[in-house]
Amino acid sequence: MLAFAKDITIKDPNHPEEAKNSELKEYMNYQRSLDHERLIYHALDYSKTELQSSMTEFQDKKEKLDDYLKNQFKICYTSLKSADTVIFMLRKLINGHNSSNNWYKMNAYYYALVYDCIKSFVSFHNSIIQKNPDKAQEFNISNGTEVDFDDWIHLFFPDLDFHIGNNLDGSQYPFAKRNKAIEEHIAKEVNAGKPFEEALQTVKEKHEIEDASIDFLTNKEISKDNMELFYTSAENPIYEYLTEREDGSWGAVEGESLLDQAYYLGSTLKVWVWRKKEDAESTMEDMSNMLKK
Repeated sequence: MLAFAKDITIKDPNHPEEAKNSELKEYMNYQRSLDHERLIYHALDYSKTELQSSMTEFQDKKEKLDDYLKNQFKICYTSLKSADTVIFMLRKLINGHNSSNNWYKMNAYYYALVYDCIKSFVSFHNSIIQKNPDKAQEFNISNGTEVDFDDWIHLFFPDLDFHIGNNLDGSQYPFAKRNKAIEEHIAKEVNAGKPFEEALQTVKEKHEIEDASIDFLTNKEISKDNMELFYTSAENPIYEYLTEREDGSWGAVEGESLLDQAYYLGSTLKVWVWRKKEDAESTMEDMSNMLKK
């Protein structure tokens, strides 16, 4: 099974405060409608099938195949470069996802590819729900509800460091804030005369950027090491820390787990569409300051 920032096998998640908060309860009802394992499988399979079809159609038309790759894999294309590489990685991801014995950890190259796959499939899936709801039921992913891509990425990706240099939507506020800080730090180093790659190395430690992310951001072709998915036994409790109840100086969120806090933050981000942007940003700043105390 692919290892994301949170356990994709969780069924029927809940939050201790949802009975007191109608917006949070609505959000948790949405979360309970999702089957993450099937979403990931269909996203990877959809991208692999479409790419294989395009490789056949454009086998003698390299420029058209390149255009297809650039459009369908917008974030990862610059580093992965070839259809053969993408197909190989998709097969590894699908095989890892279908394994029930191990958790498979991904790096920036794989996260970028999965990001592109999920974005493409969610757009396709949601359009089917709008046009032919009965057809969408065949995927059995969300009980007929459109999938919120930004919300899913916020919950299940550890960061969007591979997205540095590309704009992020406001609904991905936590990642966008981190990326903006990194980008500003890089710009400061570049303005001081350092090449981009050297600037990245300078900010790496402060922002805890992984080596694979540095390679990805400098458009290095994926290496043999970065092509690996690192695994651990499914019996290892890699997500146990997310459900431990916090105590100490957590203020209003004392007694909640990190998973509870993630869902609460997700519900706050999701209702931005009903709030003024400045009010939403003020709310997020208040939450951030509270967690630092």
